[in-house]
Amino acid sequence: MRKTRSFFIGQTPIGGGAPVTVQSMTNTDSRDAQATLAQIKALAAAGCDIVRLSVYDEACLDALPTIIDGSPVPLVADIHYRHDLAIGAMERGIAKVRINPGNIGSVENVRRVADCAKMHHVPIRIGVNSGSIDKEILAREGGVTARGMVESALNHAKLLENEGFHDIVLSLKASSVPLTVETYQLAAKLTDYPLHVGVTEAGLPGAGNIKSAIGIGTLLLQGIGDTIRVSLTGSPIPEAGAAIDILRAVGLRKSFVNVVSCPTCGRTGIDVTAIAKRVEKELADIRVPMTVAVMGCVVNGPGEAREADIGLAGGGLSAAGGMAGGEGSEYCEGVIFEKGKAPEKVEGDLAGILISRAREMARIKALKS
Repeated sequence: MRKTRSFFIGQTPIGGGAPVTVQSMTNTDSRDAQATLAQIKALAAAGCDIVRLSVYDEACLDALPTIIDGSPVPLVADIHYRHDLAIGAMERGIAKVRINPGNIGSVENVRRVADCAKMHHVPIRIGVNSGSIDKEILAREGGVTARGMVESALNHAKLLENEGFHDIVLSLKASSVPLTVETYQLAAKLTDYPLHVGVTEAGLPGAGNIKSAIGIGTLLLQGIGDTIRVSLTGSPIPEAGAAIDILRAVGLRKSFVNVVSCPTCGRTGIDVTAIAKRVEKELADIRVPMTVAVMGCVVNGPGEAREADIGLAGGGLSAAGGMAGGEGSEYCEGVIFEKGKAPEKVEGDLAGILISRAREMARIKALKS
């Protein structure tokens, strides 16, 4: 894991080996406190540790106290150009500010923001993406490059460093996955500031998830990234689940049930899709690390899922000659296999049996931990 500076966003640690946090951003009108607060609560329920919101005028500042008081997670004020809005947000209790010091005017403006941030213990995120590189750097580089993005971000950071402020998070996103990865890799070599990782403008859910998973996942596997955001067009709620899925896939979130299932073939004797969906849904509240397998047949199933703590393998076709069906509640035969125990033939509601056994195993694991 990359060694970085560490500090807190509200009560949430960032950097210094703290767990990677999940972020998203509201798309409500920030002047509407109740609508914005409702979306923040929905994002928190979906798994967000930190939520960002736009603060673009005085009416947004007026709404902030109500939003902050009701929020279950620390909030970040996203501000462009206006140092007075950054100061106003910090004075009203915001936990973090996103602003680029090079875009807020005079050195005196930077000093005022830095002094206020120090007084209120508010970190500042500097965000540079492929569309906001300093014009001089862009001209010299002949276009958007990883080196140009990093240099632009570090130039912004230098303005705060000159004022004795170092609680800085850097964000260097591009819409290109290869450029995003290259840029963060370079930044990780040149600075010890925590990094906010993501692929900007990734697009709609689907293709956007894939871009984000490849870009963010690649960096996390290299130990790069302290907080992440999956950026998807539309409702921000799915962003949280996508980010958590990435953390789980790279092994950084382990206290959950990992459901593995086979792609099925002609030997499939149960409705693997329906059973797996039901198992995943009904075990979603468990917070101990555990792998549960749903496999289509007894020929290869137990062997292919040997790393699972517990699993189910289909045991035969229905009397009609096809898969037994019905939303994961099929009444047919199968085999339950657990680590350290002989396989056990079962029949009836196979999904229900597997869920019940998995819950008991989770209970025992929790008692031992």
